[in-house]
Formats: sequence, C-alpha cells, structure tokens
Amino acid sequence: MPQTTKFVFVTGGVVSSLGKGIAAASLGRLLVERGLRVTMLKFDPYINVDPGTMSPFQHGEVFVTDDGAETDLDIGHYERFLDRPLTQRNNVTTGRVYLDVITKERRGEYLGSTVQVIPHITDEIKAAMKRLAPENDVVLVEIGGTVGDIESQPFLEAIRQFRQEIGRENGLFVHLTLVPFIGAAGEVKTKPTQHSVRELMQIGIQPDVLICRTERPLADDVKRKIALFCNVEFGCVIESRDVPTIYEIPLSFRAQGFDEVVCRKLGLETRDPDLTAWGAMVRRITQPADRVKVAVVGKYTDLADAYKSVQEALIHGGIANEVGVDIHWLSSDLFTDAPTAARLLAAYDALLVPGGFGIRGVEGMVEAIRAAREGAVPFFGICLGMQVAIIEFARHAARLGDDANSSEFAADCSAPVVSLMESQQKVTEKGGTMRLGAYPCRLKPGSKAAEIYGVPEVSERHRHRYEVTNQYRDALAEAGMRFTGLSPDGMLVEMIELPAHPWFVGCQFHPELQSRPTRPHPLFAGFIAAAVKAKRTKVDAAVRAITA
Repeated sequence: MPQTTKFVFVTGGVVSSLGKGIAAASLGRLLVERGLRVTMLKFDPYINVDPGTMSPFQHGEVFVTDDGAETDLDIGHYERFLDRPLTQRNNVTTGRVYLDVITKERRGEYLGSTVQVIPHITDEIKAAMKRLAPENDVVLVEIGGTVGDIESQPFLEAIRQFRQEIGRENGLFVHLTLVPFIGAAGEVKTKPTQHSVRELMQIGIQPDVLICRTERPLADDVKRKIALFCNVEFGCVIESRDVPTIYEIPLSFRAQGFDEVVCRKLGLETRDPDLTAWGAMVRRITQPADRVKVAVVGKYTDLADAYKSVQEALIHGGIANEVGVDIHWLSSDLFTDAPTAARLLAAYDALLVPGGFGIRGVEGMVEAIRAAREGAVPFFGICLGMQVAIIEFARHAARLGDDANSSEFAADCSAPVVSLMESQQKVTEKGGTMRLGAYPCRLKPGSKAAEIYGVPEVSERHRHRYEVTNQYRDALAEAGMRFTGLSPDGMLVEMIELPAHPWFVGCQFHPELQSRPTRPHPLFAGFIAAAVKAKRTKVDAAVRAITA
C-alpha cells in the first residue's frame, strides 16, 4: 500500500438517512476537481452478502456495477459524483466479511487459531481498505448505519485501528450529525451532536470534521458551541442545509472551505478546484427554461429510492435539454383498464416503466403502455418495462392472444413471448446468479437507437433472468416492432422500438446506471427531448383550438 494514499472515514450519528453517501460523494467531487485520484468504499453493516436478494421496500435500489456486483444505492451516488465506474471492491458488507473469514478458516489459513472479531474480522475489513489504495491519492470510506448500532461496531473498531496504523497525517475522521430545529423553542439544538460525538470518543474516535445536517442556517455562535463541546476547530464545523438538488452540495461545501480543510489536515498539495462547469449544470436544474411531466409507472413507487438511478437519470435528461423534469411516481395498480389508463396518462408528457420482479402490478403496466402506444405518448421501457411492452404488443398488435405473457407470470400461457434465459434454466440459488454486469449490444443501422447513441455498439449493465422468446420475434416484427439492439451473437434482444410511433423505445439493460449529471445518458436525453416535443405539440394544438 503506497504510504502517500490518504483515507477519509465518514461516519453518521443521531439518526439514519442524513445523507452520508451524498456528503461523502460531494467531498469526493471537490477532491477530483483538485486533480486528485479519488475512489470510495461503502461498508454496509447488514449480514446479507449483498443487497441482491433484499426487498426494494427495505433496501431501495440495487446498483449494479460493470463487473456484475449488486451493491448499495450509494455506489450509484459515488459513480455519479466522481464520474468513474466502481467495482465489487467498493461495497463490502458484514456478510461478505464473515463469508471471507469463514472460507479462510475452512481452508486452514489461520493455522489453528481461534477466529475472533478482533483481530480476524477487523483485519479483513482493513484489507478491504488497503485493496483500494494503489493508484488512488484519496480513499473515502463511508460506514453505513449510525454510531451506537451494534452492527457497525466492528467497522468502527477497524477504522480506529487503521488510523493508528497509517498515522494521523494520512487519515481523517468526518462525522455527519443532525442539528435539529425545535419549533416550540424557536432554536436549533446541539445536544444530539454532542452525544453522538461523545459516543464516538468512547470507542476511541475523535472526529476531525463535523458535518451538521440542518434545515436552517447555523449562526457562528452555534458553530462555536459545537466546536467547543465536540473538541474540533471552529472552521471544521461544516453546515449541510437542505438544497433544491443534491448536486448543489459540492458548491455549498466549497463555499465553506470543506475541501481546503481536508487537504490541509492531510497535507495534500493540489490545484484550486474549478467548479464553473458544475455550477452551470446545477443552474440548468434549478433554473430551467421549461418543465415536463413524466409518469413513472412501476410497482415500488411508494419508495422512490427503489428507482433512485432512474430518478437521477431523468434529471440528467432534463439537464441535456435545459428543462426541469417533474417526476410523478404512479403505482401500476392504478391503471385498471384501458379508459382509466388513457385518462391518467393524458396529464403527462411521457411514460417510463422501470424494472422489477414478480407478477404484482404487471397488468396495470400493460394498460399504461397500451395507452402510450395508441396515444402516441413518448414511452421508455427498462428491463421489466421492455418485457411488458412486448407482452402488450403481442396481445393487442400482433394478435397472439389475450393470454400472451411472460413465463415468469404465467408458465402455461399459450404464447410465452418472454421466457427464462437458457443460461438460467438450472440456476437454483438466488444471490448473484442473474445475468449481471456490462454486456455488449450491437445496434441496427438506421434505427432510432443507433441515431441516439451515435455508435454501432454499446456496453450496458444488466440485471435479469428473462428475455424475449426468439420464436416470437418474426410474429412481432410482422406487426411492426423492430429489434434494434441485439447481443453480438444475435440471440438476445437488447432493444426494441416502434418506427411508426413518435418515441417508443425499450431496453433489456439498465441505462440509468451509467448516466451522470455531467454526461447524461443518450437514451434519457432522447426520451426527455421527446417529452419536450410532445408537450409543445399539445400546447400548439390547444392554442389552435382556442383561436379556431
């Protein structure tokens, strides 16, 4: 491990969901702008090996990396802010740590020692940090959970030990905490922060920097009080207020000199960051020339975190078109029949149906997609969304029968237009066994997909077990569907579109996973452009109707 590699450890206190991941990623962006090579590591304290088998309602989105790792949604934030792809090494769970230690024990690698939390578990955690040191100037390490959780204790002990081993000049502790505003008293309260820091100090960790989440500005006297009682410098109390967009946070941190503090304490000599382009991007979000309304019809819409990357990619599509995107999360169960679907969809400029698993809500998606197809509403189907578009088209355009379906939902249907992939036929274990990670896709010349991407072949990330059934491709094509993206061997359908429709595109992969605020994904940029056009067409039609 190069001795010059610096480590920043980010912990959280008081309550969960304060935004450690976004805060850490924002600092990462500032360090990237300073010319440093930065990577990030998320330690998740749950015992699952990865989040792949967890319910979206409990965990939110599963973010998939190029190398096929199923990871925490914070890895998505890291990639979007750093603008670099991450890997399996950037997300480590308690389950993964224990699995690796037990595997080593079974192989006899501990030479008969009694395997214990200290040193064996903590050594494995430290090894995960060391693996990221080569070729990086700074490694930002986020500890999931909240200080005081029993699940997080091994990770906190590991970073305490690690800081001692690498030296204080090479490690920095950043603690994110809550400074609540009490309406009845009319003031902010610092006591929760004091207790949180005291809890950290009891296990041997003294924060160097405090990030204070707050709804209201913190006066200097409040910051001085926090600094005094928590034993940190006044300039090391950083305010993190609610902002209109998460992409504004690096600008706020920069204005307070957060990156300067980190570089000074770690002895990093860098250039001054140039956030001109980043600031311009933020202004496109906060001060758009126009706005469009997009309906996202799925089965996990009660929890937007289940579609976090879709949400961000839609915003990125708005950046590319200099418009704001109002995202409306609609449960597919609302779309009970064709008239209802048409009525609901009339209020929006475009429809997106994202991924998911299981039969619940699928028939509502069918109705929503039918309304978009027949009503010339721009449509974008991702993974399950594309599969349901195949089902809808098979039933109502290709006339393959009202029970045309996916074998995932109806094993005995007369026309299984979507079916389990051949490579998945004998798979019995659920964790990490889907078609995962980046695969190439060849685009059909002259197609909308080829026009949007501007290249003949792309690489996109996947997470699925089911695919379009090849024996039905001819029947669907005869009815007007085009298969415009295929695997290099031509055996797997990766993209579909309807040439007769203004914008009707589906993809088996997850393009949202590679979208960045500084580089919006071409499909999302094209989708939002279609929504803008559809809105203007409706406005023009309304004006003509009034003036006629």
